[in-house]
Amino acid sequence: MNSIFTYVFLGISMASTIGPVKTVLLNTGFKNGFFHAWFFSLGALTTDIVYMFVVYFGVGQFIDSLLLKTILWSFGCFVLLYTGIENLLSLHKIELDSNTGKRTRLRTSIFSGFFMSLLNPLTILFWLGIYGSILAKAAGSFNGYQIIILSIAILVGIVLVDLTMSFFSSVARKLLSTKLLKTVSFISSILMIAFGIYFGKQAFHALF
Repeated sequence: MNSIFTYVFLGISMASTIGPVKTVLLNTGFKNGFFHAWFFSLGALTTDIVYMFVVYFGVGQFIDSLLLKTILWSFGCFVLLYTGIENLLSLHKIELDSNTGKRTRLRTSIFSGFFMSLLNPLTILFWLGIYGSILAKAAGSFNGYQIIILSIAILVGIVLVDLTMSFFSSVARKLLSTKLLKTVSFISSILMIAFGIYFGKQAFHALF
């Protein structure tokens, strides 16, 4: 049982890092409320499960190829720059109205989370590096069933963090004034653009 809780805390520590996906999750909660942020996180979680299976079944070497990394860096750059700039241009539309979240469908949020995480090279590097190392270490001590249980424990930790962030952002949305909400959204948009530029630099260095 102790080992299971260790992996839950591992999932919590990994998911607590504020990267591009978590930045968009918080921004989604600020703008549209809890359910949109939660559905966004479910989309990202789906990607985590996909990559977990990919690494588990030994396809990680293909993902680690320079060509695919460059493609993912490039797409990640485009998605983050587009999302960040779009959010900046739509700041004037933010209103503290309970009906604001209805303008965006929940399925749009879940698809956004899925593709944002799918095209995030940091997600891939995480699952290849950390989860791959966990598998290498656990292979000699645990059987297949136990490894699946430990993998689920990691996902539980991630879900707990996503639930907390979704709840926090939705509560903050209700407490903040419109002006402050726009300021928070502006900062998160700038962070998205900064991550996009970083991804673009990585793609450039990989090519040249």
